[in-house]
Amino acid sequence: MKTANIFDPLERIVALMRAEERKRCAEFSLQPVHLQILDYLNICNKYSDTPAALTNYLGMTRGTVSQTLQLLEKKLLVSKTQDEHDKRVVHLKILPAGKKLLTQVKPLDLFTLASQILQQKNPENTDGDFFLQALHALQTANKSQSFGLCKSCHHFNPKAKGGFCNLTKENLSTADSEKICQEHTVI
Repeated sequence: MKTANIFDPLERIVALMRAEERKRCAEFSLQPVHLQILDYLNICNKYSDTPAALTNYLGMTRGTVSQTLQLLEKKLLVSKTQDEHDKRVVHLKILPAGKKLLTQVKPLDLFTLASQILQQKNPENTDGDFFLQALHALQTANKSQSFGLCKSCHHFNPKAKGGFCNLTKENLSTADSEKICQEHTVI
């Protein structure tokens, strides 16, 4: 009996996700990159809301990300602000119109339905650990950053209210600890 390579079905899953994403984006006159940027800005914390982190997360060129951000700014979906302490750093923020658009485009109906089917077939095994392990393996093989959930990071200290980052030596809000961070280090 031949054992399946776990990445073959993952590759097919990604292809289905991208096809569904393109279809939904077309309904709202968006390109998939617009949705990906809005989605990222909706889930990243204060250490990861920069154009550099966004570029790294998406694996795109700085030029592509820069041009796309300009378009999203013109449409009043995203804003840029200069960092208070380091004027060289720019922070990105998804604006209310961007959040509204994101909730209209997502969740993708196909994945909502697939999640329901999966839960019906196997209700005790739907926590996604397998996919997180596969993602970690791919990131390790690619030597890319993990961009994991802040509170699951090696540097996260839960003792302070909201948490404390042992890397940056800063207190974290509960909201930031619930979002992804580019500085994430797998435990």
